[in-house]
Amino acid sequence: MADTDNLLSPEELEALTAGIEDGSIETDTGLNISALAIKHDITNEDRSLSMNLTAINLINERFVREFRVGLLDVLRTTAKVNTAKAEIMAIQDYMKTLEAPLALSSINLHPLRGLSMVCIEPDIIFACLDNFFSGFGGSKINLQSDRAFTPIESSIINIMTNILFGSLQEAWAPIMPVRCETVASDINPQFIEIAEENDLVIVNRFSLDFGDGASGDIAIVYPYGMLKPVRDLLSSRVQSGEQETDDSWRNNLRSATIDAELEVKVVLGELETTFKQFNQAKEGDIIFFKKDDYARLLVRNVPLFDTEIGVQGSQMAVQVINALRPED
Repeated sequence: MADTDNLLSPEELEALTAGIEDGSIETDTGLNISALAIKHDITNEDRSLSMNLTAINLINERFVREFRVGLLDVLRTTAKVNTAKAEIMAIQDYMKTLEAPLALSSINLHPLRGLSMVCIEPDIIFACLDNFFSGFGGSKINLQSDRAFTPIESSIINIMTNILFGSLQEAWAPIMPVRCETVASDINPQFIEIAEENDLVIVNRFSLDFGDGASGDIAIVYPYGMLKPVRDLLSSRVQSGEQETDDSWRNNLRSATIDAELEVKVVLGELETTFKQFNQAKEGDIIFFKKDDYARLLVRNVPLFDTEIGVQGSQMAVQVINALRPED
């Protein structure tokens, strides 16, 4: 049986309640009362995990260059291709943005484990189809959600997919060799599954503009879990790539400036005078000034060296004695 000796009487409870309400009794005297609690769902992956999206963005930039050339070589299509920054989101949130019909493919990127997805909007397919047959690439067609692609449209999709695979493999090559392979294709996002609905994915969007109003997007979607095993490799490649970029920038800067013309002059001495004295000076006057130990060599009016003036062969010359510190 419970011990009721320590229970408060109704009168005591009323007094306690009144004290709390009027502030005479402090209620915030516990331990760690100012600690900040952050809601966390342990069933979901953390979107802020240490995935280096810089490496993914560099891969995307290389992909854009390769893909643009591939479209021109194979489909005789010139398009402006741009990439947005890679995003991490739940796959269910991304799939909600898709509307059938689309050219969807689940693909393998060997040796990475898991399936990725390629999504091509129909406007891109029709623009490439028009260009391939010497049209203007500006066709726009309103499609029903259950409308399947025709055999010739499917052929264009296959050609584009092959160009995309080749470009993607070249883009990944500095990181690691990959081989792309189609696993399944469909027009409805509901029938393409590469991850559980709460799993995170890395969405890479590429916008294509063919002119004459023809434009659309391509997306390459990697499951977050597929890239986690190689995130250290991605990070190390970015760091080495940044060093290579710095070296290349330095070499280019040196090459660009090596032939720049500079104004160089040597100052033997200086003196101060008044405007009156200067105005009265005439041909034949002798001007006296204190000669410094060295003549000063200036490049674009910046003093850089102390020099001695002399003759070398039949030419006047200066010999550099020492370099000047900036404060000199």
